[in-house]
Amino acid sequence: MSDSEDDGTPQLSSHTLAALQEFYAERERHVAPSGEAKYTVGALDEDWQLSQFWYSPDTAQRLAEEAMAVAGEGGRIACVSAPSVYQKLRQRHGQAVSVYIFEYDRRFAVYGEEFIFYDYNKPLELPARIAAHSFDIVVADPPYLSEECLRKTSETIQYLAQGKILLCTGAIMEEAAATLLGVKRCKFIPQHTRNLANEFRCYVNYDSGLDQGL
Repeated sequence: MSDSEDDGTPQLSSHTLAALQEFYAERERHVAPSGEAKYTVGALDEDWQLSQFWYSPDTAQRLAEEAMAVAGEGGRIACVSAPSVYQKLRQRHGQAVSVYIFEYDRRFAVYGEEFIFYDYNKPLELPARIAAHSFDIVVADPPYLSEECLRKTSETIQYLAQGKILLCTGAIMEEAAATLLGVKRCKFIPQHTRNLANEFRCYVNYDSGLDQGL
């Protein structure tokens, strides 16, 4: 009788062991990040079933700096379905600005009181502590390229915004965006960490630094 048979310890095949290691690695990737790491763009994996596609770090920074330029220190910024911008704002500016993240994905509850559960199908179903027209700028990226999604998200945007809006969505939504929110396309072209089939653009309703070259 061999030692392994004698001690009764179960032996895993190399295939089973590899599968088990991959399982634990995948589970680790989905564990909520903590500390400063949670503000890194991509700290939470994209969930394609929720149509999540994160901006590249450069794009997230450019949009965050644009929002910060509008709001200023001590200002208020709403990030509606735009977690990459929220993360970059917190990473770069700390508590110099008030930022809220409006998201359907409850994993973003890792951001505490700054997380607002948001379902675009219920555009005005928001906590009482979120007052109307209380944000210096709203940065929004509706999850789906459909007129219905944009129309409902626009209700939220118009409720939150004091006036200034920064919208990122597909180029095919330009006409609808102009009609619903009075925004115009900028020269700056947002990029994502993955290559998307649809062409994306930024739109604003004010004179923006995003229109000063590519």
